[in-house]
Amino acid sequence: MRGVIGPRRVRGIGCALAAATAVAAAAPAIAFADGPGVGAPHVVTLGDSAISGEAGRWAGNTNDSYTKVDALGAGAYDDAGSGETIRNCHRSRSAQAFIGGGVTGVNFACSGAKTTTGGTGSGQDFKPGIDFYSDAQGRRGQALLLQEFAATHNVTAVVVMIGANDYGFADVVTQCVTNWLTSPSWWKNYCSDDSDIAGRFTAAEQTAKTNAVRSALQRVAQAMTNAGYSSSQYTIVGQTYWNPIPRSDRARYPETGWTRQSVGGCGAWDRDVNWANDVVVPAMNNSMRNGLATSGLPNTVLLDLQWAFDGRRLCENTVGLLEERGIASWRSAGAVDNTEWVNQIRTVTTIVGPYQLQESIHANYWGQLAMRNCLRQAYNGGAVRGGVCNHGTGLNAQSEPNMTLR
Repeated sequence: MRGVIGPRRVRGIGCALAAATAVAAAAPAIAFADGPGVGAPHVVTLGDSAISGEAGRWAGNTNDSYTKVDALGAGAYDDAGSGETIRNCHRSRSAQAFIGGGVTGVNFACSGAKTTTGGTGSGQDFKPGIDFYSDAQGRRGQALLLQEFAATHNVTAVVVMIGANDYGFADVVTQCVTNWLTSPSWWKNYCSDDSDIAGRFTAAEQTAKTNAVRSALQRVAQAMTNAGYSSSQYTIVGQTYWNPIPRSDRARYPETGWTRQSVGGCGAWDRDVNWANDVVVPAMNNSMRNGLATSGLPNTVLLDLQWAFDGRRLCENTVGLLEERGIASWRSAGAVDNTEWVNQIRTVTTIVGPYQLQESIHANYWGQLAMRNCLRQAYNGGAVRGGVCNHGTGLNAQSEPNMTLR
């Protein structure tokens, strides 16, 4: 009759239950989703063009064919397959985030970014800051991106390099080059005494920028707390900027004539170059150092790169253009030790490409890989540490410049 279970069916059900129990006992336990402290380790980089990988396409400088220094090709910044996730963030494949060794690198930095989000108007390039910005278009700040990612991935270190754009570093460079190009040697027009430029580096302004950097670092910590982390489960690595141009006594070209810009791509008066070394870069770096020190966060270290490029900087007399050093291309033996790690300041050569104006005076392919080497040493197999990073000679097993962290 319908609804009555006979003995034969009872025995069949009993066998099926026993088999299912045996299979369940033999199967591995269901893995928890990756997240705080669970799963493969990840390193996340946040900040501006200095850490996003800007100029990472180019390995050295030349005034000959661009193909001689084109290390990554036209797709260098395509972090989303055939294009960019965010236009002109320039997250290059050579960026320092990708340290390898079983650690996955994630790059949320963006060229042009400040401590807070900008470029939200119509027709502007969106520039996510280190904040929790969110809008109806789905655009998010870097702190929010970090929070969302860290909730489902094991983030063990967050590297932050920020502050240069808060000071308006690109404007400073533009003004210094413009003043050099438009004033004669017998009536020098310096950018370092222009009120709109010098005013960015007063004590009050440096205090304000330090406060902004500190707040950005605290938002990083808040993002990780929101994602479910305790401070013992990850480390924040505050990173300083490298000096892009040497002081005048180490310049390869004289300040008079046109070769400093027409050949070297570093047009600026000696006094302004020295001011950049003595005031501008230290101010930006002190904002990171002091912001980190006063953040109240227990899980921070400082990775100091201020002198990492010394001897390899733009227009420095210890290196040169490929053609000046008799080097055929970036792949040639010794190229890493004899060519510059900072991209030229280009003007008319960016009109038709492939060079882009925003790549000027940024760490190139060699510089980005040098920073990656420093970060790998700072990561230290997960026992993250700080220190001062300096270059050596030659390449390591990963084809990066040899660097030493002390």
